[in-house]
Amino acid sequence: QMVLSEKVNQLMEWASKRSVIRMNGDKFRRLVKAPPRNYSVIVMFTALQPHRQCVVCKQADEEYQILANSWRYSSAFTNKIFFAMVDFDEGSDVFQMLNMNSAPTFINFPAKGKPKRGDTYELQVRGFAAEQLARWVADRTDVNIRVIRPPNYAGPLMLGLLLAVIGGLVYLRGSNLDFLYNKTGWALAALCFVLAMTSGQMWNHIRGPPYAHKNPHTGQVSYIHGSSQAQFVAETHIVLLFNGGVTLGMVLLHEAATSDMDVGKRKIMCIAG
Repeated sequence: QMVLSEKVNQLMEWASKRSVIRMNGDKFRRLVKAPPRNYSVIVMFTALQPHRQCVVCKQADEEYQILANSWRYSSAFTNKIFFAMVDFDEGSDVFQMLNMNSAPTFINFPAKGKPKRGDTYELQVRGFAAEQLARWVADRTDVNIRVIRPPNYAGPLMLGLLLAVIGGLVYLRGSNLDFLYNKTGWALAALCFVLAMTSGQMWNHIRGPPYAHKNPHTGQVSYIHGSSQAQFVAETHIVLLFNGGVTLGMVLLHEAATSDMDVGKRKIMCIAG
């Protein structure tokens, strides 16, 4: 009980200063691996040093910090669960001990026993958005965390700018609003929306996947996800370009068949389409 109390007090002291506790090999073995323990520890294994060039690690770290801060400053905060981080350059021995060869990786070390299969977060399937991590934490520890994101004013500013532009156009062309009935303009706007939705942009918004994945050992960058249950942001951009190309081809074929241009130009449009 004396040892357990000291460990809890130490973790609480660190958590009061920083929501995500940075650990090296010694701290990890003493506070996470060694019994006794009546608390769970969520650990992110990562490689944040610039020379590691792990873009995904930085993106995942931002979401992890949001989750940890949401818990640390919640009225429900207790010593039942702690959030920690082991960076490869500070705890490479921990990576070797756990036979871990990729980052970032999230593992829940439960209060009793060893981590089971479900205690390793399926990053490639679920993405690393703070909300997704919170659902996984609730499933593994019964601790429900309400994610509170810092305010982002980019969206309202862009909406305000758009409304200002539309209002300015209406004011300047108040006597001539024929542009509102321009079928080509509405068609382009609808087409852009359809291409964005069919390429998976809403899935990206909900799941928060990384833009691409870089293998920390080989340096190879993957833009296409290996699973049919997930995707990268780059993958949706590729799909969007393909869909746009198919649509442009259909438009060119239609114009080649119905346009009043000379036959030579129509042939070029038909071949390109």
